[in-house]
Order: sequence, then C-alpha cells, then structure tokens
Amino acid sequence: MPSLPPLLHAIRACTLCAAHLPHGVRPVLQASAAARLLIAGQAPGRKVHESGIPFDDASGERLRDWLGVDRETFYDAARVAIVPMGFCYPGKGKSGDLPPRPECAPAWQARLLPQLRGVRMTLAVGQYAQAWHLPGAASLTQAVAAWRERWPRLVALPHPSPRNNLWLKRNPWFERELVPALREQVARALAE
Repeated sequence: MPSLPPLLHAIRACTLCAAHLPHGVRPVLQASAAARLLIAGQAPGRKVHESGIPFDDASGERLRDWLGVDRETFYDAARVAIVPMGFCYPGKGKSGDLPPRPECAPAWQARLLPQLRGVRMTLAVGQYAQAWHLPGAASLTQAVAAWRERWPRLVALPHPSPRNNLWLKRNPWFERELVPALREQVARALAE
C-alpha cells in the first residue's frame, strides 16, 4: 500500500469519471495520517468545486457550528481529515446536486481510510457517507437517532445543507441532544 502523500497525489490527479463530470475534474479533500477527526462527506458542491476548499459554503458554516470548531481548526489537516464519497462535484440534479459518482468510493476509500491512523472519531455526514460507513442502516433519520450505539467512534449526521432545514425542524432532538455531546467529544478528540 502506498504511503499517504503519493496516494493523495494520485487522488488529486484522478480522472476516472471525467467523462461524467459536467464541470470538470477537481478532486477536493484534506487528509493527514495525524488527523484525529474524520469527516466523511458526500461530494463537493459547486462553490467547493470553484474554491477547492472542502465545506467552503453554507453547509460548512453549519457543520463547523455543530462541531464547535473555528475555520482554522477545521482546515488543519493534521487535526481534521475531510474525505467525501466522491471527490469531484457531480453536477446539478432536479432537486439539488447529483449523488457522488459511483466510481469514486470503490476506487479510493479502501486505500485511503487505513492511512488515516490517527482518527479517533468518524462523522458520516449525509446518506451517501452513511451508506458506506454504516451499511444496512434503515434510513438517515434512524442512523442519526441511533448515535449513542456507536458513540464516540462513529457518528451519523444529517447533511448540514440549508436544504435540510425541514429535517432539523422535524427532529429538534438533534440540536438539543446530539450537537452538545458532539461538540464536547470533538473537542476531546482534537485535544488528544
């Protein structure tokens, strides 16, 4: 298995699904073997595709708030790894962004995740990350509601997109119960 720097170089040079990406190839991730927190996301959105910075949008603002971390901490690869299921922006669909390209996770996840040896806590953000990290979970809501079952090693979170405001309104327990515990555990994991 290649060491992490050459693997990250290969991922950033990947063109596996270029023919299916209407906005071109631009793999976006951050990772370090020392990272204590792994954020397993879905795929970059349009704004992230343009900036090349993971969660550099309204979703990222909400996620950082849920975690109780500032931008400097969030973008410190030695502390936080951000590894989506699809590294490139898949384009726009009828109701939001398209799902991550199906080629990406099978090509890279099994090679990349074992290299992140410092990870103490994984956050599976959104349904596509949960399908990979929590195979067999009945639904996103059920996976998130069962957060205590895998605590603190693996935590399912809804996607922090403003499109999920209705989900957050229907599930007030998330911000009342899970978010405070999440902030405390993230601070503990990053302090190790």
